[in-house]
Amino acid sequence: MELISKNYLISLLDKGIRLDGRKLEEYRKIEVSYDISEHAEGSARVKIGDTEVIAGVKLETGEPYPDSPDEGNIIVSGEFLGLANEDFESGPPSVESIELSRVVDRGIRESKAIDLKKLCIKEKEKVWMVLIDIYVINDAGNLQDASALAALAALSKTKIPAYDEETKKADYKERKEKLPLVKMPVECSLGKIGKHIIVDPLLEEEKLLDARLTVASIGKVVCALQKGGNGTLSIEEIEKMLKIGIDKNSENLKVVKK
Repeated sequence: MELISKNYLISLLDKGIRLDGRKLEEYRKIEVSYDISEHAEGSARVKIGDTEVIAGVKLETGEPYPDSPDEGNIIVSGEFLGLANEDFESGPPSVESIELSRVVDRGIRESKAIDLKKLCIKEKEKVWMVLIDIYVINDAGNLQDASALAALAALSKTKIPAYDEETKKADYKERKEKLPLVKMPVECSLGKIGKHIIVDPLLEEEKLLDARLTVASIGKVVCALQKGGNGTLSIEEIEKMLKIGIDKNSENLKVVKK
């Protein structure tokens, strides 16, 4: 799409339509593909419209944190590939990729989606570390929701490698036990443009947002929130965004096969 003015975008929103013809609270088509990598313990590809993200899960053994000696841990990392957007550059992680990773991590961690105690191999000595790698293939807007959904889909298919007590090594050729994923948190990102609230913003819309709010929830329970943008949100706007986000998360969860 060509560059547009904020006034033009608002004039469309005043009529209840978006740049691509959607309604204000309507998502683009969501597609989920599973097991796209034979080398990962779990993997998935998510497309939201033309936005495309791949998530892979690897499990490695390591030492537990001192404050949780009988629990495994989670590490989320995101990589914005140069082919995904002309503005993405190679090198150290950008501020945007770090924020995306943290918000995905927060939704999983704060919801207690994974029973981390079941990832303990030997208390105080060895646990499973769940490494979630997110790769942005094409950025057409709303990478946050696509990444969170891809991570969740990959986790839902993840199997734990067998562990040999004698050799103290994992056998990655044998994966039988499923990852103890006990809850399914979903994220919805909403944007404010003028007086309007929209969901699943396009890349062109993201550049014109006054403020953004990402809502992670399970059912009607909010697990995490992330505010973005320089604009302010009133209490009424936040309450409206929470309601929309919770409703949309319940709808989008249906596309993930646990």
